[in-house]
Amino acid sequence: MIGIGLLGSGFISDTYADALQDVREAQVTANYSRNPERAAEFAQKWNSKPYNTMAALCADPDVDLVVVALPNEVHLEAVTHIAAAGKGVICTKPLARTAKEAAEMLHAVENVWHGYAESAVFSPNIAKAHEMVRAGAIGDLLTMRAREAHSGPHAPHFWDAETAGGGALLDMGCHTIESARLFFGKDNPITEVFAWGATLVHGDRTTGEDTATALLKFAGGQLATVESSWIEKGGMQLRHELVGSAGRLVTDTSSTPVWGFIQHPAGYLVEKADADTGWVHPVPEETRAYGFSQLMRYFVQCFQTGDTPMETFADGLVVNQVIDACYASMRSGTWERVAA
Repeated sequence: MIGIGLLGSGFISDTYADALQDVREAQVTANYSRNPERAAEFAQKWNSKPYNTMAALCADPDVDLVVVALPNEVHLEAVTHIAAAGKGVICTKPLARTAKEAAEMLHAVENVWHGYAESAVFSPNIAKAHEMVRAGAIGDLLTMRAREAHSGPHAPHFWDAETAGGGALLDMGCHTIESARLFFGKDNPITEVFAWGATLVHGDRTTGEDTATALLKFAGGQLATVESSWIEKGGMQLRHELVGSAGRLVTDTSSTPVWGFIQHPAGYLVEKADADTGWVHPVPEETRAYGFSQLMRYFVQCFQTGDTPMETFADGLVVNQVIDACYASMRSGTWERVAA
C-alpha cells in the first residue's frame, strides 16, 4: 500500500483525495494545510494525519508519495521539501509560475520519482480521441482548437496575478497546451506562438487576463488554437475540435448525459455551475469525467514499478516555456519563439 501525503486543503486537494479512493494500491495517510484548522477538517474527512509543516509531513515514514495541491507560488518550496526527504512527488498544474521556476523544480527532483498532474490528457474522452488519432482514424492531424472556460476560479489566490504568475492563460491554458502536445506529438515541438489576452469582466478582482487566445505553431507545420476564459457563465466548457486529412473528431466534456430544466435546487451539480435552477447540465462522477481518478491510478502504478510516467516535470517545464512565450506575445503583439 502506497502512503500518500497531500499538501493543500482546497478544492483540488479534495478532488485528488476523492480520486485516490479509486486507487486500490494507495491511501491518503497524511495531509498539510497552511491553515491548521483546515488541515484538521481535511484529516477528519479523509481519515488522515494532519500536519502543520510540509517538512514534518515529508518526514513521516508512512508517506511514500507526496501530492502538491497548493497555490502556484508555493510549488517550488513544496517540491524542495519533498525532494530533500527523498519522497516521490506529483505536482498539480501549472507546474510553476514561470519557466525559470519550473526549471528549478525539475532540477530539484533529479533523484526522485516525479509526475506532472495534467488531468486533461487522462480524461476519458480526450484519451479516446487520442487513441483514434494514433490509429490514423482521421488521417494526418492538421489543426486543433481547444477551449476551456468558466466564470472564474474558486480560490482567491488565483485572482492575484502577480503572486499566481498570471491569469486565465496560466490557470487554464496549461491544460489545452499539454493536450495539444499529446495530439501532435511531443517529438513535434511548439516553436512559435501568437497570443492575445485582456481583462474584460473581472478588472475589479484581477490585474491578470480573464480571457486569452493563443495560436501554437508546431515544427511540423500544424496549428493549435487554445482559448482560456474566466468570463463564461453556466459551468465548465471543455471542448476539443480535431481536424485531420481524413476526418474530424470533437470532444465536449460539458455535453453530459444528464440535463434538463429545474425550478428547485438539487444540491451540487457541477464545478462552477453559477446557478442551481433553470437549464442545468450536471456532470456525473466529475473526478472520473475530468480524468483525476485515471491520473492518480496511473501515477501510483508507475511509482510502484519505478517507471517514468507519460507526464513528468519535464513536460510541465515545456508548458511553462510555451506560456512564457505567450505572455511575451501579448506584450509585443507579434509572434514569439518558444525557448528550448
